[in-house]
Amino acid sequence: MDFVVVVHRAEEGGYWAEVPALDGCFAQGESVEEVLEDARGAMESHLGALADDGREPPPADDGLFVATVRVPAA
Repeated sequence: MDFVVVVHRAEEGGYWAEVPALDGCFAQGESVEEVLEDARGAMESHLGALADDGREPPPADDGLFVATVRVPAA
């Protein structure tokens, strides 16, 4: 399953990430590669917990997408 992972720069350095389709699923790491690997593990744990509770995973396509909007310079 593919999920959108939103990666943010952390104020204290490194990165943190959230998986909007999996409420409460977060990750952190010192590099983008590290945060994405941590996110993969967090997602696997989250989906495993849902399965253990007998719940279905949410649809991977949660309608979230990223767009760039250009505005003129001030």
